[in-house]
Amino acid sequence: MRLAAALCLALLPAPAALRAGDDAATAARAAAARIGAAAALLDSASTRDDRIASLTETVRAFEDGLVALRQSLRRAAIRQGALEADLAGRSEEVSQLLAVLMTIGRTPAPVLTLHPDGALGTARSGMILADVTPALQARVDSLRGELEELADLRTIEDSALRQVGQALDLAQRARAELAAAVADRTDLPRRFTEDPEAMAALIGAAATLEAFAAGLDATVGEDLAVIVPDALDRKGALALPVAGTVVRRAGEADAAGTVRPGWIVATRPRALVTAPVAATVRYLGPLLDQGNVAILEPAPDVLFVLAGLAEVFGEVGQIVPEGAPIGLMGGTMPDAGAILGDDAGAGGLAQTETLYLEVREGQSAADPATWFVTG
Repeated sequence: MRLAAALCLALLPAPAALRAGDDAATAARAAAARIGAAAALLDSASTRDDRIASLTETVRAFEDGLVALRQSLRRAAIRQGALEADLAGRSEEVSQLLAVLMTIGRTPAPVLTLHPDGALGTARSGMILADVTPALQARVDSLRGELEELADLRTIEDSALRQVGQALDLAQRARAELAAAVADRTDLPRRFTEDPEAMAALIGAAATLEAFAAGLDATVGEDLAVIVPDALDRKGALALPVAGTVVRRAGEADAAGTVRPGWIVATRPRALVTAPVAATVRYLGPLLDQGNVAILEPAPDVLFVLAGLAEVFGEVGQIVPEGAPIGLMGGTMPDAGAILGDDAGAGGLAQTETLYLEVREGQSAADPATWFVTG
């Protein structure tokens, strides 16, 4: 009877393979490695010739690494849940398999093939057992693989909280060092000096972004002899100045029915905002009800208005290179528990902040789609 049970169990159809095409554990390890690489960049930033470029790269690496780690851990959690559900649903079958294995393990080999009908029956039972044994081994190997994978996923989950906590601390340090490095920067060319009295008068008088942009030329003090940036050949091919998602395009009304000529870009808290192309800084600071605003001039009579920042970097009149840090978005980075939590919409790394991006050509607003690409 025991041998019959073994035969029946071995001949049961094996469950469909559950291993995902994208190995969740491998993806999680790769994401963790990206965070480790960002930490190494931060350690080397103080020795790099261009410390600001190094720190900018570091902040971006932490942002990308945290997103990748969360996504891979979500896949790992789904895979872990599928494995646990499958094993729970097959608990009786697994118990039978283990019982059969224990029985076979305790039974002497000659007894397994001994048959009461004599030599012919014994030969037949030996042939059957020889056929069944590979199938039984395959089931054992499958079960062992699932249990090992489950243990691997649980180990990754246990270490993720510590990894994310360290990454958040290091990312905060990188942002602080970047802000300090930009404040101390002296190597950028200056296109002009600012007339502070004229700027103060314009800020006090302008009631709209349009009016403020139109009056910027009057705030120039001394015009310096330098090459003026001209990005017209890049028109239509620029990346967004921040990692995010365009949630409202030019001319689309918001919930209150307000229509604006620019884009609303949803970003994650404390996301880094950079210059999409080499440009002259025309304004940095609080403006109207827009929070902190950065206005860049990438080409003559063309302005990029970036509104809604929490911090801005640099000085008016500087010519910043493409990718130079301009500021940081607001909000508070969630803790490690929230990032790894189940509800991605309520916490985690949700895009809770918004950047307003407007393009002005001459005295008119232009659709940002004529300059920027998404996706």
